[in-house]
Amino acid sequence: MGIPGRRPNKMEGWNYFNYFTEIEEYFWKKRGAYLLVSPLDWAIMETWQKAGVPLEAALKGIDKAFESYQRSRRGAGKPLKNLAYCTDAVLEAAEEQQEAAAGSAPKVVPKAASEAFSRDELKVYFAKNAIRLKHAAERALAQQPEIASRLTEIANSLESTTDILDTPGTLDLEDLERRLTILDEKIHALLTSHAPEELILKIRREVDGQLASYRRKMKAEQLAMVEKQYVQKRLLEEFGIPRLSLFYVS
Repeated sequence: MGIPGRRPNKMEGWNYFNYFTEIEEYFWKKRGAYLLVSPLDWAIMETWQKAGVPLEAALKGIDKAFESYQRSRRGAGKPLKNLAYCTDAVLEAAEEQQEAAAGSAPKVVPKAASEAFSRDELKVYFAKNAIRLKHAAERALAQQPEIASRLTEIANSLESTTDILDTPGTLDLEDLERRLTILDEKIHALLTSHAPEELILKIRREVDGQLASYRRKMKAEQLAMVEKQYVQKRLLEEFGIPRLSLFYVS
């Protein structure tokens, strides 16, 4: 689902850390109603982020999708329900932006990524997530001891990462994000391997039902990525486990 010829780079001059909330709020405004973003919508936003879609392109694509929807028969008096309808338009907008930027001077980033958070803010975020991981481990201990043991290890690794925040000099948020991404990936692999089969089956049925009306519109690669992100998100919810990436600092 990545943009052809583009290597995703998280630390470019787009609104890195507010990526999800910016898209979420923009979608609310376009719909004209405040609604909680569904697990499917979150899965779709995460696939855009992982594909390296700039925030500006995501918002432009949403605009185009709404315009197209309102011109269609389905748009007569009915609101656009979720972001799945916007996927093609968002990816097209990202490709157009990439082509337009080819050969042009690099944009000036108004605010360095390293200024996005205070160290105290990050310490609170890490501590909160470490506590949630340990609570999840306690809940899983009786029925899934392997999950409990590994979650405790990951919580300890997260607490160790906090030491980086006390080092002098400029904080390298890109490297910090790499460390957190590794821990997130360990959690995903753990849950995929050790979660009860019936739970995973239930989640897969959920996403199949929600994507049923979009399968003809979305490419196989897009569907596979959305399904993967959806399953990961729902497993985290079932076990009460937080996402650790800096994208989820609030």
